[in-house]
Amino acid sequence: MAHTFATDVLVAGAGPVGLTAAAELRRRGVTCRIVDRLPARVPFAKAVGIQPRTLEVWDRMGMVRAALEAAVPMRGQFLYVNGVEKARIELSVPPEVPYGFAALPQYETERILDEFLGRFGTAVERGTELVSFTQDADGVTCRLQHTPSGAAEELRTRYLVGCDGAHSIVRKGLGLTFEGGAFAEEYMLADVRVDWDLPPGYNLRAMHLDDDGAVDDLLVCIPLPGRGRYRMSMMVPPELSTARQDTAASDGVAHGLQSGRGPAPADIQAVLDRLSPQPTTAFDIRWTSVFRISHRIVDRYGDGRVFVAGDAAHIHPPTGAQGMNTGIQDAWNLAWKLALACEGAAHPGLLAGYDAERRPVGEEVVGRTVRHAVEGMENDPDDPATVMMREAQLLVGYRGSPTVDPAGEGRGPRPGDRAPDCAGLTGPGTAYPMRLYDVLRERDHVLLLYGAGFGPGSETGEGLDALVRTARDSSGGRVEVCLLLAADADADEDPNAVIEADGRTLPVYADTRGEFARLYAAEEPTAFVIRPDGYLGARIPLSPPAPRPLAAHLAAVFATSPPN
Repeated sequence: MAHTFATDVLVAGAGPVGLTAAAELRRRGVTCRIVDRLPARVPFAKAVGIQPRTLEVWDRMGMVRAALEAAVPMRGQFLYVNGVEKARIELSVPPEVPYGFAALPQYETERILDEFLGRFGTAVERGTELVSFTQDADGVTCRLQHTPSGAAEELRTRYLVGCDGAHSIVRKGLGLTFEGGAFAEEYMLADVRVDWDLPPGYNLRAMHLDDDGAVDDLLVCIPLPGRGRYRMSMMVPPELSTARQDTAASDGVAHGLQSGRGPAPADIQAVLDRLSPQPTTAFDIRWTSVFRISHRIVDRYGDGRVFVAGDAAHIHPPTGAQGMNTGIQDAWNLAWKLALACEGAAHPGLLAGYDAERRPVGEEVVGRTVRHAVEGMENDPDDPATVMMREAQLLVGYRGSPTVDPAGEGRGPRPGDRAPDCAGLTGPGTAYPMRLYDVLRERDHVLLLYGAGFGPGSETGEGLDALVRTARDSSGGRVEVCLLLAADADADEDPNAVIEADGRTLPVYADTRGEFARLYAAEEPTAFVIRPDGYLGARIPLSPPAPRPLAAHLAAVFATSPPN
């Protein structure tokens, strides 16, 4: 047996989800290994769509620029039915949302995440497979197999995260159920160039309906980087169908790329000849495959010291590009909690909050994508603006989670809601406007104190030191504190005279345009606790300053108790 290496966390699977988990853990100083059974990244454009919320995640991590420079902006979608244009949908989000929709082939997403992970001295261990594990009260014993040498390794780790896909060894080892089923339809996938002159940055969805109104032919094209390049999906012709074969894996899950003969150029061209809105020729085909789709979700996202994320926890139709993005956010939600646990700084119930927060999201995504696959997204009963925000994953929230305060009543975002971005802030020594996300970038927990009248002699000002001490004492110094002055704050007030705490001066920003006050419905001095994943943990009025509610909230997150 090979030598045993101690590490805090083992991540099984080096797709976008596993890479996100490993990168976030390493960014926070947690020791981590990440293994993948494949010898190299697969050069297939499987998952392509990048949602605005995922770009916000990458912003908070500090890697969004690389993704934006490699991606294609997604502007909208053309819908054709029986050769007639039925709709032109613009992909738009409110102006305060910092990022739009984008397309990036999965191999590029993995490259960018891999390079970001490398900044922290960690590389994917390729050709290394997790084959089994056992856990006890103190840790997890993992058994790894290295190829092609065949060498075995036993690894003792504190936690194990399974990001190992639809046929997850981790899910099976935990004995999690994976209820659901498979769609009878099969699809061809292809990475291909065409010579049409449709506007760049637009998806194409072209369908043919039979006399009963059922879809009997389909073409979906999503832009990729490169002139005229698209990831196309189409119904499988009879000669390529795997229906007569038992194509499900040994675990009975029929999902993903299938083995066997892939579509030929003639198969791709035949569909284009039938459904393309204008004559076009397919060329420069990089890869093709047949794809099957299932819809399943686990009964829980973890057990003890072992967790699952991404396709290991939920699989569903690719409608709306929800799968990879949901998995990335699974990993991000889990990683900051694991980091605190590895430091011994997490409340005992914090890790249980992963399942409480993310499994309802997975259930909603599986149900919605199945419904959209059967009925069409264009038939969603919600208004278009709501559909767009939901598809952008900007409406995901955790109200009712045991790790956030009760939501309460009132306008604006409440505890458990996404903390929206805003523009028009000015900061220390800056002569240019900033965004709130500029302030939050690469920070973990942030206590944002908003208001006016923080000057000497004011009730709020006099209580400021107590709030800052509470934040630091209740979190072991893990909460950063920033002051955000309201637009009507006294311009002559010297903040340095009133915000000294423990010998340190707090950073001071100003809501110069009043956008924060508008978007957060902040009408009085208020403390906002913003979690590492960009969600509000607490919203506490500061009239008068309230260190006790702040301490009580932080005591539900960190391994400290509020003062008596």
